[in-house]
Order: sequence, then C-alpha cells, then structure tokens
Amino acid sequence: MSAGRDTVDPGGVVETPRPADRDDAPAEHDPGMPGARAGRGGRPALPWERRLPAIYVVVLVVSVVGLFLYPRTASAYNVTLALTVLLTVTLATSWNIISGFTGYTSFGHAGFFGIGAYVGALLLFYDRMHWLPAVIVAGLATAAVALAIGYPTLRLRGPYFAIAMLGLSELARIVVTAWESLTRGGLGVFLPILRDPTPNYHAMLALTVVAVVVSYAVGTSTFGLRLLAIRDDEVAAEAMGIDTTRHKLAAFALSSFFPGAAGAIYARHTGFVEPAAVFAVIWSIRAIATTMVGGQGTVLGPIIGAVLLTLVSEEVWARDPNLYQVVFGGIIVLVVVLMPGGLIGLGRRWGWLPRSRRL
Repeated sequence: MSAGRDTVDPGGVVETPRPADRDDAPAEHDPGMPGARAGRGGRPALPWERRLPAIYVVVLVVSVVGLFLYPRTASAYNVTLALTVLLTVTLATSWNIISGFTGYTSFGHAGFFGIGAYVGALLLFYDRMHWLPAVIVAGLATAAVALAIGYPTLRLRGPYFAIAMLGLSELARIVVTAWESLTRGGLGVFLPILRDPTPNYHAMLALTVVAVVVSYAVGTSTFGLRLLAIRDDEVAAEAMGIDTTRHKLAAFALSSFFPGAAGAIYARHTGFVEPAAVFAVIWSIRAIATTMVGGQGTVLGPIIGAVLLTLVSEEVWARDPNLYQVVFGGIIVLVVVLMPGGLIGLGRRWGWLPRSRRL
C-alpha cells in the first residue's frame, strides 16, 4: 500500500493518509508532472506554475545579457562587487547539490575553493597554460579530489561528515603551506594584476550560469529525486534499490567542481593567493549561510540568498567593518529560528509559492 493513493480491499475503498510535507520537499502534485492539477491539500495550482520552465528561460536570457553588458557602464568597484555576488551564487548553488539535495552538510567548500585557487594560480605562475583552460583544470582537479576522498568520507553521516570535511580544508592548507618547493608556502603566489576586471567577471558569469543550469537539471531530474530520497531516509532509499554510494559520489564530485573553478578565477582576479586567505572557513560559511537564507534543497534559494546576503554584507562592511560579523551572524540566527526553510519555505507556507521541485 503506497501513501497518498486509494487502495481497494474487501471492505471497499480506503484512502491512506499522506505523509506530512516538508517545506523543501517535492510536491506530491508537481506542476511539471503530467496530470498535476492541485498542490498540497487539494490547493488549486497557481496559474503560472505550468509556465515555470518558460519563465526561467526568459529570466535567464535577460539576466545573462544584462549582466554581460553591465561592465560597459559600471565602475570597477561595482564590477568587482557583481563578481563577488556571482562567486557567492556559484558557491551556494554548488554546495546545495551535496548538502541541500543530498542532505550531507559539508564544510569542505573552503578546501575545494583553496585547492582550485592554487591549481589555477600555479598553472599561471609557472606559465603552463592559458588562464581559461587553467580554470577548467582547477575544477576537474577538485572533482578528482572529491572522488578520491568521497567513498570513505560519505560513509559518515551527520556531524561526522561535516567535521571530516572541515578537516579536509585544514589538511589541504597544511599541505600547501609545507610544500614550499611547489606552492611557495606562506609566501603565497603572485600573479600579474589586471587593470580591467571584465574578463574575470565574464568568466565568473559563465561559471555561475553553468552552475545554476546544472542545479536546475539535478533538482528536476530522476537523479535529483533519488538524492532527495537519500536525504530523507538513506536506509529506505537503499531498500528501494537506489545505489546510494554511486549517487552520493556523483553529487559530491559535481558539487566540488564549481568551487575549484571559482577559486581559479578568484586567484586571477585578486592577483595573489596565500593559504590563510583561500582556505579560510568563511568560504564554507558563506555558501551555507546564503543557501539557508534562500532555502536549501531548492533551485532558486541559493541564488536569492546569495544576492541578498552579499549585498547586505557589503553595505554593512562599508559602514562599519566591526559590525559586519555581528550582522552576518544575526541574520543566520534569525533565519534558523524564524524561517527554517528560508525565504522559499516562507513563501510556500504563506501560499505564495508552489511546492514544486522546479523552485
């Protein structure tokens, strides 16, 4: 007997109760599924639910064109700020793949970001290749690291996995610091400073678009549905025949590619990398916090949270650097206490947004 369906027994038709919905769970009546007409509790579908894919395409095209042309009229400071927003969107969206969809809270994004930054910076420092291929190589390198460490670490769950990923970042920092013959250790790696940040900005924009498209593809696919099953009950997912190990490894490698590539672009943009800066845990915290603000386990949540939190943080930093950490931490506490599902979850509870996997 399956929950939420009518089953016939000798006594007649019996309707089994439906399990309680979560704010970030896929809707039982997904507007993207054939025959979907109502949401939770028989709620009529919102008029625009069926048009979500077309709306996304239009918004994506308009946004990409506008952001691509933005440097022509913006100052260097505003271009750098926009690059930071795009960087945060990339980190949050990629973190959401392993933690929001799969349920494995990771503090390893700082490690992947730092590894990618050093791989990209060293390839440029030793003049091994052009910077664009170096960005791709950096992302592939971090994905390879994720595959290498994924099998043993993904056997851990809950806080144990989170601590293991935190240890990965610290271990990577120590290795980079100690390997002076290659990485120059604590001296850091210097790269030519570019007066025009536009090429780096366009590269980050392209990476962000790819990350968002991949996130949407994962969130609305059968692969993503299986990741959600692993998140909700991994034992039950295994009992249903899902190869949880393979799915978790794939999600982990996919999630780790983007911070590595973003780290390489960041290294070229700043012109200098050193262990304490690129392996700082704040990179992981930024990805986690922005995703929580928007709504983890959703496609739009990390994007909304990254844009809002980055702009608010920048404004607070400009006014009072000492107040920055207080405001940043206070926002996180308020979200956890008052909006555990983030802004997307809040919109769903108030009936403004559908419980659709497309969100």
